[in-house]
Amino acid sequence: MTANDGHIRTTHIGSLPRPPELLELLKKRQDGEDVDAEEWETTVADATRDIVERQVETGLDSINNGEQSRVSFNWYVAGRLSGIEGKRKQELWADLQEFPDYAEETFKTDVIDLSMHPVVTDAVEYTGQEDAEAELAEFQDALSAVGADVEETFITSASPSVVTATHVNDYYDSYEEYLFAVAEAMAAEYELVAETGMTLQIDAPELLTVGHTAAYADAPLEEIKGATRLHVEALNEALANVPEDQVRLHTCWGSYEGPHHLDTDLVEMLPEIYEADITGLSIEQANPRHQHEYRTFAEQPLPEGWTLIPGVVDVKTNIIDHPETIADRLERVADEVDDSTPLVAAPDCGFGTQAGLDMVDPEIAWAKLEALVEGAEIASERIY
Repeated sequence: MTANDGHIRTTHIGSLPRPPELLELLKKRQDGEDVDAEEWETTVADATRDIVERQVETGLDSINNGEQSRVSFNWYVAGRLSGIEGKRKQELWADLQEFPDYAEETFKTDVIDLSMHPVVTDAVEYTGQEDAEAELAEFQDALSAVGADVEETFITSASPSVVTATHVNDYYDSYEEYLFAVAEAMAAEYELVAETGMTLQIDAPELLTVGHTAAYADAPLEEIKGATRLHVEALNEALANVPEDQVRLHTCWGSYEGPHHLDTDLVEMLPEIYEADITGLSIEQANPRHQHEYRTFAEQPLPEGWTLIPGVVDVKTNIIDHPETIADRLERVADEVDDSTPLVAAPDCGFGTQAGLDMVDPEIAWAKLEALVEGAEIASERIY
């Protein structure tokens, strides 16, 4: 995805803070209220232009539209797939079930109820081409309006298995049938993004979070790894017509401030993830539960030709990571990978994965991204 030329580039993981006026419209849409079409289009266009300009000013090398028009990184697909109707309450992550009082406070948002999952009641097909094209056009218009001169642009898209993990199946006879039906549907979105020439980022936290979902909390490791293998197989099928060098994948242990004591170990899961037809991999490294796992990249080396996108900025606290700390995180990862492996510095996850759930104050989020750019510069000087 990028050359190792002695400069560590910077990016982020998709979602960025949304302005209050857009959050208000997103809430109305979620609540089933009518929203004036012209007001919606104008508000989204303004927010997208502002978010592009802010990324350029911050100095990021690879930017996107900040997912401004999406209610979340995963549930936006409920408006782009047929066969989805209604919602149903679902269990919390298994690690949070041990601390229910804390979980009750952590998952409050004014826009969406994170315990209520959309329900699949009929055959799933991709019907969101118009919305997807509008989103791409908004981003391209914003790039032109700002005069953005950046090395890379990317668009995020939910993986088949994060869709199936967060949309209740009431239609398909088996999970596998459901998963591959969603993969076939989402392929249309992946190909649409690829046709623009932009990088496609697949958001697939479930490749690592599967171990602490309620269904797998007590499952043996081999069963957990088997689920990830199946999910990667479905993803590869969906990516069949997208060039590997145009795809990067983000996975994590869930972007929430929870105990995470049931998380899977990266060293066990990387071989399964390496089977994905991609060339860029984003994984948390600032998360305090997983900072020690930089060593894993020596034990399980990246496939040849891949770019590593380590998370070196925390997205769950309002502490602004020191640039020197960010540089330290990058340096220790660099020490574990082959010298030819390009590194792209990023936060652990998005800053607005669910609209209205602001773990990090918007202005502090931008300060963290500024520190990311400075830390990458320091690390580049140290390493190269």
